[in-house]
Amino acid sequence: MPRSVSAKKRVRQNRTRRDYNSVYKSRIRTQMKKVLAAVAAKDAKNSEAEVRMACVLLDRAASKHVLHRNAAARYKSRLARKVHALAGAGARS
Repeated sequence: MPRSVSAKKRVRQNRTRRDYNSVYKSRIRTQMKKVLAAVAAKDAKNSEAEVRMACVLLDRAASKHVLHRNAAARYKSRLARKVHALAGAGARS
């Protein structure tokens, strides 16, 4: 257990930040699931809209240091590849 005043304050700050970060991460995970569900349903129009929203959330989380900027870029790239593959497959058929 923390004994000093500064250590107790650090515990309070960490708890507040953990709660704040968990909200962001939960929204990101939910949005990524929506994108993957739209891709699995082969709904190109809806998946593009969902991936745009996911990119906004990922960029916001990266700007607030909830996620590392490279991690956000990696997630965006993976989602975009799946959506573009779906759009390309729809154009070919």
